Parts: sequence; structure tokens; C-alpha cells
Amino acid sequence: MSIIDWIVLFTTLLLIVLYGIYKSRNINNIEGFLLSNRELPWYNVGLSVMATQASAITFLSAPGLAFTSGMSFVQFYFGLPLAMVVLCVTFVPIFHKLKVYTAYEFLEKRFDIKTRSLTALLFLIQRGISTGITIFAPSIILSSVLHVDVFYTTLLIGGIVVLYTTYGGTKAVSYTQLLQMGIIFGGLLAAGMMVIHFLPSEVGFVEALHIAGASNKTNAIDFTLDWNNQYTVWTGLIGGFFLQLSYFGTDQSQVGRYLTGSSVRESRMGLLMNGLLKVPMQFCILLIGVLVFVYYQYNSAPLFFNPTEIQKIENSAYGEEYKKLQAEQDLLTQQRVQILNNLHQAKSENKEEHIKENQEHLKSINKQSNALRESAISLIKANDSKAETNDNNYIFLSFVTSVFPKGLIGLLIAIIMLASMGATSSAINSLASTTVIDIYKRLINKNASEKNYLNASRLCTFGWGVFAIIVALFANKLGNLLEAVNILGSLFYGTILGIFLVAFYFKRIRGNAVFWAAVGTEIIVVLIWLQDFIAFLWLNLIGCVLVILFGYFFEAIFSKKATVTNSEVD
Repeated sequence: MSIIDWIVLFTTLLLIVLYGIYKSRNINNIEGFLLSNRELPWYNVGLSVMATQASAITFLSAPGLAFTSGMSFVQFYFGLPLAMVVLCVTFVPIFHKLKVYTAYEFLEKRFDIKTRSLTALLFLIQRGISTGITIFAPSIILSSVLHVDVFYTTLLIGGIVVLYTTYGGTKAVSYTQLLQMGIIFGGLLAAGMMVIHFLPSEVGFVEALHIAGASNKTNAIDFTLDWNNQYTVWTGLIGGFFLQLSYFGTDQSQVGRYLTGSSVRESRMGLLMNGLLKVPMQFCILLIGVLVFVYYQYNSAPLFFNPTEIQKIENSAYGEEYKKLQAEQDLLTQQRVQILNNLHQAKSENKEEHIKENQEHLKSINKQSNALRESAISLIKANDSKAETNDNNYIFLSFVTSVFPKGLIGLLIAIIMLASMGATSSAINSLASTTVIDIYKRLINKNASEKNYLNASRLCTFGWGVFAIIVALFANKLGNLLEAVNILGSLFYGTILGIFLVAFYFKRIRGNAVFWAAVGTEIIVVLIWLQDFIAFLWLNLIGCVLVILFGYFFEAIFSKKATVTNSEVD
């Protein structure tokens, strides 16, 4: 990080915070703090929805995931556009008509207080933990750049977000996210162009994709029906649809974003905007990771990308052995470059036999390189059994800080931090909304003044921010953060979505039945996940379906008991 990078980074962060505080001045009631007085236009709603989902985890982990596993993760989002359409037709008009602050208020009107409280509690558990993970992601960045313990950078990032979210509430969140997404889109475009620029002059964008394809990195579509495969068209369209429908339809961090729309039309247009832009955006982020892989086909890559663990192993008894492995990796890179040059020449001369031969050699070299990487990871484990050996979250960061020019490094790091701030602020705001509206106002203090509820909202915002920071301090053992967040969501979203679908479409099922159906379903979903015999995205479908089936089952039992009781009374 040069002086220019630091100036770009802190100027960007300061601009965002001051802009959010300025736009949220004069908030004096709970509706203004939690829902920005329901006055935002569609484009603000749409970008706020996108920013809430696109955390720093997206920009750190997705390129690393593409680097190691290819483009298959994009299929995770295939169900999102359809989910947006369903939300626009069903959820949005109902929530607007009822003038609710949170999604869970509706459940009491339809069922009872205990079902509302249970659903709110499931949300608070899931979102509270996942918010800590979103804080930890950018903390990795500052830790790597500043060479200080991640403990202190976690406190710094969490503190900045808690500051302006506690002061300005939803309005500060929405307006900062509007500016954040503009900077993020521009930075992503610049990053993609720079990666291509650093490739050899004879390797254009199309040729880079061919090289990546030869190593199975462009596998964006997979139609196989494999229950254990995390990312296929079917898991994305079916499991992903239920996950996205639950996330955007029942998670207060998202519901709170489109409830700020000035009308049903504005909220709908914001959600449809998200449905149209999210998949292409995620595709481009993954594509950057694939291009980084191509870059390291021509340039020697570190055996391991986590600088902290590298420093530990180099200063240990295994240091010399690790350096020998790195030297072998460098030698393989030289051989790979020669093969790639031969492959390029064979293609220019249309020599099919030579093309296939060099492609096979390329696969062999990459296989040997992967074996060296595994050997390096084994050394790291041998040196420290508690070492974090999943370095996906460091791959893109390592590339940026070692290759990008001055100024652009600061901008890219600012983008990742801004993304985390946007997602984290929305989450903390939604946790406060649910705590105040569904717990404090409904169960503890029903008739307090507007000022009391506003102060309680600010206090809960601060409290949940502190909780998320504490979770972040323990998030370094979760592996790939992007998958960790989605797995955590899948444990709860299916059950929560099932409750809402019963509320909307299954009028025969009443409060007691759906409450116990949800409790039983959540236990089963967790047990299935612990057995680890099915891809986590299917948990969303399983949870949703089980709530409906159990709902009918318990309703039949309770109805029968009620009939017997009435007969005895007669």
C-alpha cells in the first residue's frame, strides 16, 4: 500500500460515512429510523437490496472460489430472478398494505404471538451470526495490509459501521449503499480490465477463457442431477429459488430495504432491478477469479495465499522444505509458460494434433502444481495443527496487493470494505428492527413514547453491532466465508419460508399447528446437515416442504383433540 493507496482508501471511507450521516440528519421517530419514512425511490431500493446481499464476502471469496473450483458457483443464483417475480406478486403488496415494520408482524395477525416470536428468534440467531462473518471478511484485508492482528482490524471495521448505523438508521444505510454500489461497479470494471491487461500481449480475453477452459475453470453450467453436488442448474433453480425466496421475502435485512419504497410500484421495480442485475454481476466477479487463475498460469503463484500462515511456516523447522516446494512450483511455472506458448503457436497454425498434445501437457503440469500445493498445506498442518488451511479468501487479495498499480489497490480494498459496510449496516439495522418491534414493543413495553422506541432502536443497533463484532472474532475457522454464510442461511431459511407460505396459501393450518411444525422441521434440518449426505442448498426445499406437511399433520391432531374435547363437554 503506497501513500496514494492510503489516501484513496480513507477518502472513500470518510466520504461514505459523512454522506450517510448527512442524509440521515433530523430523524426524530421510529419510522424514520427503521424505514426511512417509506419515501425512497425504486433505484435506491434496488441498489440497497443488492448492496445488502453483496457483502465483502462476495468480493473476497467468490474470485477465490472461481480460482480453485471454476465458475459453477454462479448457478447458485439461477433461482433469484424467479424469486423476485414471486415476491413482487405476493409478499410486497401484502407487506405494504399492512404497513408493517417487520415481516414477522404479519405472522401474529395470521397465526399467534408465539409463531411470530419463534420466527423472529430464528431470524435473530441466523442473521446475528452471519453478520459477524460479514464483518470478519474485510478485517482480513486490513490485517494483511497493515500487518496487524485481525483482532484489531475487526474492532475497527465493526466500530465504523456501528457508528453511522446507530446514528442514522435505515436512511443512513440506504443512502450510503447507493453511493457504495456506484463505486463498486466502477471498481469491478477497472479490476477486470486490469487483469486482462497484465496477461501476455498475445493472450486476449477469448484466449484466456480457452486456457481456463482447458483446466475446467469455465464450468458455469452443470445439468447433472447429483444430490451431493453443491452447485448445479437444479440446485440453483430449485434449492436456490427457495433460499432466495426466503432470504428476500422473510429476512428482515432485505424486507426492511424494500419496505422503504414510497409505493408498491417502487418496491417492485427495485426488486426486479436486483433480479436482472445480480446474476450478471456475480458472473463477472467469478470471471475475474478465473482470469486471475489464467494470470498465474503465466506467472509463479504462491503455494499458499494466506500471508500469516506463510510467515509462520517459513520461520519454522519446516521452512527449508516449504522453500523447496516453492522452488519446484516456480520451475513448473516456467514449463507451463513454454507449453502455453507452444499451444498458442499450434492454434495459430491450426495443428489439431499439437493442440491436443499441449492441452494434455498443460493438464499434467497443473495436476503436479496442485499436488505441490497439497504438500505445502500438509506442512502447514504439521507445523500448526490449528492453522487455517483454506486460503480462498486471500487469493484475490494477494493478487491485487502484489500486481495492481498504486491507487487502484486502495480503490479495490475500499470496494471490498464498502461492500462489507453496506451488508453489515443493513443486517444490524434489521436485527434492531426485529428486536424492538417484535420483542420489546410487543412483549416488554407496549405503550411507550415515540422517543422511547427511537432510543431503544439505537440501543439495540449498538448492542447487535457489539454482538456481531464478538462473533467476527471467532469467524476465522469457518473456511470459505461465502459458503459458510449460505450454509448458515440454509439451516434456517427453509423453515422460515415454510411458515410464511403456510400463512399466505394454506388457510386451514392454524397457529398451534404451524408453530410445532416449525420446531420439528428445524430439528430435522439440523440433523440432516450434521449427517452431511446432501448438498446444503436442498435444505431450503426440505425445510419449506416439511413445515407444510407437518402443519397439516399437527392441524389434524389438534382438530381431532378439539372435537373430542367439545364432545366431552356436550
